[in-house]
Amino acid sequence: MNSALLRGFLNKTWRTSILVPLKTYVPQPPVLLNLNCSRNTSFFNKLPAEDIWRGVTAVSNAGKKRGRGKGTGKKTAKDLNRGQTIGLGKKNFVWPGLNSPIIRGNDLIQQQPLAENLEREKNIIKLRDSMGGFRMMKLNPIDRGWSGSKMPGRSIGPPDAVGDEEFESFDTRVLENKIVFIMKGNMGRKRRYSVLSVTGNGNGLAGFSVAKAPEVRTALRKSKNRAGQKLINIDLCENRTIYHDFYTGFGKTKIFCFKKPEGYGLVCHRAIQTICKVVGIKDLYAKIEGSTNLQHIVKAFFIGLMRQKSYQTIANATNLHVVEFQKATNGVAQIQAVPLTTEATNKPPNRIIDFMQYTLGNKIVLKKKKIAPFYVNTKGHTLYQIKQERFRNQANVRLHKLVNQ
Repeated sequence: MNSALLRGFLNKTWRTSILVPLKTYVPQPPVLLNLNCSRNTSFFNKLPAEDIWRGVTAVSNAGKKRGRGKGTGKKTAKDLNRGQTIGLGKKNFVWPGLNSPIIRGNDLIQQQPLAENLEREKNIIKLRDSMGGFRMMKLNPIDRGWSGSKMPGRSIGPPDAVGDEEFESFDTRVLENKIVFIMKGNMGRKRRYSVLSVTGNGNGLAGFSVAKAPEVRTALRKSKNRAGQKLINIDLCENRTIYHDFYTGFGKTKIFCFKKPEGYGLVCHRAIQTICKVVGIKDLYAKIEGSTNLQHIVKAFFIGLMRQKSYQTIANATNLHVVEFQKATNGVAQIQAVPLTTEATNKPPNRIIDFMQYTLGNKIVLKKKKIAPFYVNTKGHTLYQIKQERFRNQANVRLHKLVNQ
């Protein structure tokens, strides 16, 4: 109603004379109606929910350039209302005004049950699981890497072809993928990705490289191609292991590598294990002391592989015969190399030269003394040892019988 008409109506009503008894007449003040203008729209229903949340969690352009807000703007929660219809649930009903009109034609719709949908829960779960947009392809456990969702340990294929030269039999593995920063005069902190990868053909030819780039894919491609350009030829003993035990180091990292018989496997750090797979080493034991920096481990291990000496080279350098004793041959001596000159062999050496001591460079692996468990001196453990006394050599006897059958 217009305010002017309302004011005139009230004034006219007040001026109208009414004949009432004098005692009962009490004049009343005019009644004023307050009409407040209201809007059904506000800031919260003008914009969709995504834009409102973006205004709360977003970072300015200057903040993005400086590396702020890495995890913002990500949807971590699922829309639990998706796939559900008002009025429909576990028990389907026709609800007039909710999921159906109140009047259809000349008929009044009544509340009535519907047929039960047995696939409803399954369809809603499938619809919710499909939310989130891009999903990573499920990988084979062999190609998944060290920790499943991370890049280190994962294969990224052979290096790109250079002209007519193709790396068909090569495989590249990522060893390290991290974010590094560099300060720029006009941009401030600039973020880049650093990738360390190793490539090899599994037959003694391998190389490694570190590359940096603003994008992850670019850094992976650059590192892979650089590793293919820096290949190193590594000699393998029996095409499966190293020639001899050796000690190597880089920085604060020390590595002791030991030659092992066929079937032993790779018992070593996961970075060394990945390198051995692309190089072609199948049997090795390695012990790391000091720093476990990945780049230092890779450099130290490659230095040790390149410094290997053949048996003949060692025999020529020491003027001594290289003799090997193996448990597999019941300790029978097997001559591996004979020196070219026999001057030193005519005279007995002043000291016993140990092959391991010579190849390890007079280094000794640190062996920590094991701490005895708390139950060693208890009564129950003493009784257990007494009961197990009769079976003390059973495993060795069974193995001996299997070997000599």
